[in-house]
Amino acid sequence: MSDQRHVVVVRKAEHADVDSLVACSRALFAEDAGTRDPSINVDWPREHGPQRFTAGIDDPDRLLLVADRDGEVVGHLTGVVAEGTAMKPVRVASLVSMYVQPSYRREQIGGRLIGEFTAWAKEKGAQAAEVTAYSSNTEAIRFYERNGFASKSVTLDIAL
Repeated sequence: MSDQRHVVVVRKAEHADVDSLVACSRALFAEDAGTRDPSINVDWPREHGPQRFTAGIDDPDRLLLVADRDGEVVGHLTGVVAEGTAMKPVRVASLVSMYVQPSYRREQIGGRLIGEFTAWAKEKGAQAAEVTAYSSNTEAIRFYERNGFASKSVTLDIAL
């Protein structure tokens, strides 16, 4: 077993990365929403991901990052920034999705992705950043808290 650490570069996604973004998104849906929320369409990444990611790469208000190891995408982050509203007049950056392959976790890749996201959000004039996580995903919640996020609200639901 080698002690050599993986060399992973965090960079903005390119059009050539769309298939890899879809693969990461499919893995995220299978691991997270697919096990926690029966109302989620777990086929969304396959059905809509290519078009959504392709459009997002060229959208100045969206951020698509990949964690790249020698041409292999081992993780991703997507984010969006939105103008404030009359009720909440604050420009907010939302971390929409993030995934790192299990074998690459604990290598600070997630923290690097969040660092790039928050730097981008500040450049875009965001005054706050937010992320959502399933309440049962305690590992993700702890990760986000370690990276500066704090709980602000709780969403409760009931199946009808």
